[in-house]
Amino acid sequence: MDTASCYPCRHEALESLPPRENVVSTAHWRAAHAFNSTLPGWLVLVPRTHVMSFADLPAAAADELGGLIRGLSVALREVTGCVKTYVMQFAEAEGFGHLHIHLVPRAADLPDELKGPRVFGYLTDDTSRWLPDEALDEIAAQVTSAWEQIAGLSSRR
Repeated sequence: MDTASCYPCRHEALESLPPRENVVSTAHWRAAHAFNSTLPGWLVLVPRTHVMSFADLPAAAADELGGLIRGLSVALREVTGCVKTYVMQFAEAEGFGHLHIHLVPRAADLPDELKGPRVFGYLTDDTSRWLPDEALDEIAAQVTSAWEQIAGLSSRR
């Protein structure tokens, strides 16, 4: 796959991104809110370079990942009130073969029919059900602020 047809790579190449597409950026990763989500706080972590598999991930990016997942999980707990976060990686959908990791807030009252891998029921191709961009930007700003407090950072946007 060439990077021109890769959704994460196209976004990485843009000069600026809205808050929902740039919740947190580190040397190796960018966290974005899932665009096709009906669940507030569904984040997707993408390597900032074109990588198709964990086996191809540079060591420095792999080393950074654990702290990023933990810090964003804490931030999501503060912002959404979730009791845990699900971490999943498949990268199988057409046009989305670029390695990406789903970090999903799991609420205490999540219905049984949406627990575990069934949480993907919150993602949809029906654009009328997607959270509006304004809501995604607001959630992103809240998660970014919580992340910065957790990590002891000033704004780095």
